[in-house]
Amino acid sequence: MTAPHSKLAPIDRESGDLNVIIDTPKGSQNKFSWDRKLQLFELSGVLPAGAVFPYDFGFIPNTRGDDGDELDVLVLMDEPAFTGCLVRSRLLGVMEAEQTEKGKTNRNDRLIAVAANARVDSDLKSISDMNPQLLDEIEHFFVSYNAAKGKKFKPLGRYGPERARKLVMREKRLKRR
Repeated sequence: MTAPHSKLAPIDRESGDLNVIIDTPKGSQNKFSWDRKLQLFELSGVLPAGAVFPYDFGFIPNTRGDDGDELDVLVLMDEPAFTGCLVRSRLLGVMEAEQTEKGKTNRNDRLIAVAANARVDSDLKSISDMNPQLLDEIEHFFVSYNAAKGKKFKPLGRYGPERARKLVMREKRLKRR
């Protein structure tokens, strides 16, 4: 049995938008993850009291980051989606980061995108168009989220859509190997 998203290209050929599969909806205290063996989403953790995901969080199918998982994407949209939902999204940029767990450090970047059909944030074209305070809050979320799991998340920099797209294309090639 193969997952429906296993045949999805990372980038839609017609529109040029990212294909993002949402695993954790905005406002959720529960973290869900795709289990490759079981071919379904499972509860992978619960955030501390008062902490929730600031936006929909998901992955780009058929990519593979340094941590062995698909590339992570935070998707800005008007209302939360649901676990397993395909959201075509416009890439805004990337927060490059290192994540350390049990003494091992890997790159674990966070792509930032906006839903292609968004109304509220439809004018955003680049991470540089976003409110700097919001970007600081998103970065703080990832630092504290990882700390609660016993991991260290070290931001390295924020970059626009061109660099983010190159990252997606590189990871797509790595997945094929």
